[in-house]
Amino acid sequence: MKRTNEFAVGLAVLLALTVVVAGALWLSETDLNKQQVTAQARFRTVGGLGVGAPVTLRGVKVGRVEAIRLVANEWVETEFSLDRVVELPPKPAVISASASLFGEWSANIISYDPPPTDPNLREALAESDQVGGDAWPGATLPDIGQLTAQASRIAGDVGVVTQRISQAFDSTALKNMQQSVKDLAEISGRLVEFAGAQTTRIDRVSRNVATTSDAFAGVAQTFQGAVARLDTATSDNQLKDILNNGRASSADLRQAAGDLRSVMTAARENQASLIRVVQQADSLMTKIQRGNGTLGMLASDSTLYRETTATVIQFRELLTDIKANPKKYLKISVF
Repeated sequence: MKRTNEFAVGLAVLLALTVVVAGALWLSETDLNKQQVTAQARFRTVGGLGVGAPVTLRGVKVGRVEAIRLVANEWVETEFSLDRVVELPPKPAVISASASLFGEWSANIISYDPPPTDPNLREALAESDQVGGDAWPGATLPDIGQLTAQASRIAGDVGVVTQRISQAFDSTALKNMQQSVKDLAEISGRLVEFAGAQTTRIDRVSRNVATTSDAFAGVAQTFQGAVARLDTATSDNQLKDILNNGRASSADLRQAAGDLRSVMTAARENQASLIRVVQQADSLMTKIQRGNGTLGMLASDSTLYRETTATVIQFRELLTDIKANPKKYLKISVF
């Protein structure tokens, strides 16, 4: 009976030891059958990634982080254990990123060929890949806290800009600006209509001049024929000279018509400049009419005119008094 109890106690102790060892091996995820392989990745910083963090491929867990250590030239090397049956990309890379809003991080395996479109990730992976060696290139995405802080700073800057804009443009300023824009649009429309009407008229005049020139050229040719007959009956070349002068005058008229067309073309091209000049002149006259600036004050305030008139009157009185009483103002002493 005593031996039976001792056997039961020993069996219980063995079972307990077996359970403890099995639990330790299970918790440490020890690979007894060598079904996993190891790999390394190189980072400048791993962020919140720690030992035991999951390693994923296309969102599926394929391993875990086994070790993180500092190496030369301020690099961080991370060692992973991966399932042997996992088919990795031809040229793998690792992205360390936040996996949730509660501070959990994971290492995500991606294909480095082609590189990611994010310029920051592309630059970090290229820098890590240039070192060479067996370690995969690695990069780290910013966590939620950094993004939130950056967004908060941007929101603060936007708020400051909005406040300054609201202080600079009150309701009165906006109304004045709207009215100015409306007046400017109305003036621009009138100028465009005026320029269009004048352009049409000048075009019509130019065409009339060209037609007249053509008609005059025909008349000149007819006259040339008549003069040629008269010239054959005379020995003097005066008629020929008159004909040549008429031909030259016709050429000058044609040249004048061409110059007038060129002027019209230049007027059309400089229409926008003419509109701006008229707008600026209108703005200047508006400021003078409102009393803004030195010219505006001189045009709207009659105080200067009254003071000038009073000064002239006093000066005339002074001259009259000097003429009447010169000794009062001039004292001449010989000795």
